[in-house]
Amino acid sequence: MILRLAAFLAFASVAASAADRPNVLYIMSDDHTTQAVGAYGSRLAGLNPTPNIDTLAKDGMLMKNCFVTNSICTPSRACVITGQYNHVNKVYTLVEAIEPARQFLPIEMKKAGYQTAMVGKWHLKEEPASFDYYKVLPGQGKYHNPDFITRGEKPWPDNVVTAEGMHSSDAIADISLDWLANGWDRKKPFFLMHHFKAPHDMFEYAERYADYLEETDIPEPDNMWSFPGKFGSIATRGANDELLPYIGTSIGRRNPRRNYTQLWAKDETLSDETAKSKAYQEYLKAYLRCVKGVDDNMGRLIDYLKKEGLYDNTIIIYTGDQGFMLGEHDYMDKRWMYEESQHMPFLIRYPKTIPAGSTTDAIVENVDFAPTILDFVGLPTPDYMQGRSFKSIVETGTEPADWKDAAYYRYWMHLAHHDNPAHFGIRTKTHKLIFYYACDMKGEKQTPPAWELYDLAKDPFETTNVYDDPAYANTVATLKARLKERREEIGDTEADFPEIKKVVDEFWDYDEADRAKAAQISHEVLAARKADPYFYPELKKAKKGKK
Repeated sequence: MILRLAAFLAFASVAASAADRPNVLYIMSDDHTTQAVGAYGSRLAGLNPTPNIDTLAKDGMLMKNCFVTNSICTPSRACVITGQYNHVNKVYTLVEAIEPARQFLPIEMKKAGYQTAMVGKWHLKEEPASFDYYKVLPGQGKYHNPDFITRGEKPWPDNVVTAEGMHSSDAIADISLDWLANGWDRKKPFFLMHHFKAPHDMFEYAERYADYLEETDIPEPDNMWSFPGKFGSIATRGANDELLPYIGTSIGRRNPRRNYTQLWAKDETLSDETAKSKAYQEYLKAYLRCVKGVDDNMGRLIDYLKKEGLYDNTIIIYTGDQGFMLGEHDYMDKRWMYEESQHMPFLIRYPKTIPAGSTTDAIVENVDFAPTILDFVGLPTPDYMQGRSFKSIVETGTEPADWKDAAYYRYWMHLAHHDNPAHFGIRTKTHKLIFYYACDMKGEKQTPPAWELYDLAKDPFETTNVYDDPAYANTVATLKARLKERREEIGDTEADFPEIKKVVDEFWDYDEADRAKAAQISHEVLAARKADPYFYPELKKAKKGKK
């Protein structure tokens, strides 16, 4: 009898503790960058693109220096769900997976008595079986008439239902609202990961937004129109700019293989300047129409929480899975360590402990998200997580004395899809150091290695690479040492990639011999590109003409 009473009291204590804890609504959109969040005050803020999302900044905290560790969908999501960097969770590219046993965040949340749900874009290949409930898009998913995989009688991934006649943003919001109304056991707090597909490329918006911004001239970034001689390096431009058509896909016709004029300015009689301007306008309008759909559905979620009396007892987080280039430097997509791609939006509202309208410039990374969420619900950070909770920062606005002084970044997918060279680096509050080691995981398919340094205090839009400026010699030396130290701290030492290590070691000092070899590599790459129809569309036309 005594044992039964003790067990009952223990159960009652856990249940009461769980009931007292806040709900957690984690909302993540795909490729929603800070430039397209009004609260971040970018050139697009005047268009008022995100009034509902912006309320989280008004009522809570906006993180000014939140950074992705690898600006590509699957690796970023792996960092969020595991609290580990990609060299530890082994999700380097778009093809690796996170199996249920390593879906650490929902596993840990259950320990605190939370009912867990995953809705929308999952993109981690394996079944999200560690969640109590899931209804997720297969792979990238479709914008219109989207299919969803859910738990059922058939094994993963065969239980599929289709949201006929719906746009994915609306369907994903409907699923989350239905789960909150009918699937959530209100005896437990909920942890809901709500992931929009939008505004991922190729920006298919709901029909009701077809006229949104139609008569508006979207402001352009100042650095979209040229590649000034001080931006980038031989890694991104080639020797004497010879690789400009082949490194980084473009808005205008600079990259002939893949650019946005091919979608939105197909008329070949248009001048390069007119085609680029037209492509930018159409690209941004399509993108912002997708953002509008996200924000409107965000409003639906907020309205439901208010109506049910849940709003002030729910920690609401809004973020993207990375940043995105909106024409800056004439680039499309993400992947780069440049600011618009590396910088993530992160807004958090919980009025019980987070002051309204607060901001911080503390450096946080997406590996820190899981520890922070766990800390909010009273759980310690597990030893296997590399991230660290920033709960105290969002509640007080003050950084601990031993808080990180730099964000680490690494992009592995050398030349994949958008012709970006592989690179890694660190970003402090004032500077960014990037090393393009520029080879694949086998140490092959090399493009010219190089270093870039940007003084963010003087040059926030990264227009001038000052790596070779004598005035920055001490800064280069200090940041190189810090980069090496940071890589050792987190264990990114190329243990699994000895061929990459050879390239990194060879070009680390970047002396005159290294620079000469980089130039030679550039010439070899140019010769190969000009002989390859994949990179040189004119060859395709010539071959067709001979048939």
